[in-house]
Amino acid sequence: MSHDARERILTAAGELFAERGFDATPTSRIAERAGVPKGLIHYYFRRKQDLLTALVEGLPEPAVPDVAVRGDLAGSLRRLVREFDARPVARVLWREADTHAAVRDALQGRFRLLVEQIRAVIATALPVRGGDADVDAAALLLARALHQRAGNTCGGGCGLDREIGFIARALRRTRPA
Repeated sequence: MSHDARERILTAAGELFAERGFDATPTSRIAERAGVPKGLIHYYFRRKQDLLTALVEGLPEPAVPDVAVRGDLAGSLRRLVREFDARPVARVLWREADTHAAVRDALQGRFRLLVEQIRAVIATALPVRGGDADVDAAALLLARALHQRAGNTCGGGCGLDREIGFIARALRRTRPA
């Protein structure tokens, strides 16, 4: 069986889940969009929920060096948020986490990774000491705000400028001049 077919199935599933939602997307529609027989979906993914889990595992990681600019904490965090927003399937997956335990479990690991990515962006943009509790709290705060926003119907349309501004101001105040 072709690896290409599996990728086409995942691409089609991600697009359709983003357009219609998980529950409103039948596997026959996924097969049609992917250009494969419906049985091939079940060859690669035993259950429809397994498609969600595979989509979580396949989410790319934002490249921290590409978004973080030394001395520009707020801008760096905004670029990281845009990276997250550029993946509409990520927002769909966070939304589906409330109703599908397999997705929720898979996203827990991704959440921890997101916190670490935010922390790395902060550390690059605003040099910090290792183990800085303020930076850890700021990374967790922004990750939770992203997660909360992803589950809302506004998706990427709800800005996080206030939260990012708050974090940038608070961390600048805690740094020695």
